[in-house]
Amino acid sequence: MKLFYRKYGNSGKQPMIILHGLFGISDNWATYARRIALEGFEVFVVDQRNHGQSPQSDKFNYLALTDDISDFIDEHELDNIILLGHSLGGKVAMRFALENPHIIRKLIVVDISLKAYGPRDNHRQIIEAMKSVDLTSKSNRREVDDEMAPLIPDIRIRQFIMKNLHRKKNNEFEWRIYLKGLENSIGQMFDAIETNEKYEKPTLFIRGGTSDYILLEDFPQIRFNFPNADIITIEGASHWVHVEAMEKFYQLTMGFTTGNPSWYDEVKNSVDEKDKSP
Repeated sequence: MKLFYRKYGNSGKQPMIILHGLFGISDNWATYARRIALEGFEVFVVDQRNHGQSPQSDKFNYLALTDDISDFIDEHELDNIILLGHSLGGKVAMRFALENPHIIRKLIVVDISLKAYGPRDNHRQIIEAMKSVDLTSKSNRREVDDEMAPLIPDIRIRQFIMKNLHRKKNNEFEWRIYLKGLENSIGQMFDAIETNEKYEKPTLFIRGGTSDYILLEDFPQIRFNFPNADIITIEGASHWVHVEAMEKFYQLTMGFTTGNPSWYDEVKNSVDEKDKSP
C-alpha cells in the first residue's frame, strides 16, 4: 500500500519515521517534525492506512500496518532509521523493530506497551460520534463540533478528532478516515505482541503520568524484548503526552535521537518521575 506522507528536512540526513496513533493523521506531528528536522534529520510522517490521505482497506491489523511501513522504507530506500510511534503507531513501531532490528538505529515508543489491552469504550464512542454527524447538513466546523460534544465531552479529544474533518471539492465535509474499516477491525488493535525476539539497540519508552497505557507491572516484559530501553514518565501528562508536555517531550526525544549523553541524561533526570521499576 502506497502511504501518504509529509517530509521535513533535507534528503541524505539521518532518516526518522513518525507513526501516529488511532484516529490520528500526519498533520498532528507537523510542528514536532519541522522542529526536529532543523537539528539535522530527514523526517517522514506518514498517514497509516485508513487514516488521513492514505488508501482505505477493510484489512486493518498490525500485520498489514507493519507491512505498510516495510514497503514505505523499501520505496524510499531508507536505512539506519530512527523510528517513533505513538499508541497504535507505537505498537507498529515495536513490531517492526523486533522483526527488522538491522534497519532501525533507535526506537521511540510513546505511551503504549506490548500487552493486550481490553476493549476501550472511548474508541467505539468516538467512532459512533463521528458516524452520527450528518456532514451533508453542516455548513461550518463549529456545527460538527457541537453535534459531537454530547458523545465526546472532552474538548481536547474533539479537537484531535476534528483534524480528520475535510472539505471536498463540492465544499461538503467528509471524514478523512475509513470509519467502517476501523470499526470492523478495532478489536484487533488491542492484541498483544508475543515474541521472544529482542531489539537490543537504544530504545526510549515515554509514558504519561496520568495514563494507564504503561503500568509498572508492564516494565519486565518491556525490558525482556527491549533490554536497552529507558522508560521515562512525564508526570501530569495523559496518553497524549507529546501534546500536553510538548517541550519536555521534545527535549527528551532530541537528546535521545542526537545521541548527546550529557544532555539526554540531564533532561531525563529533570522530568517529574523516573522509571521506578525494580
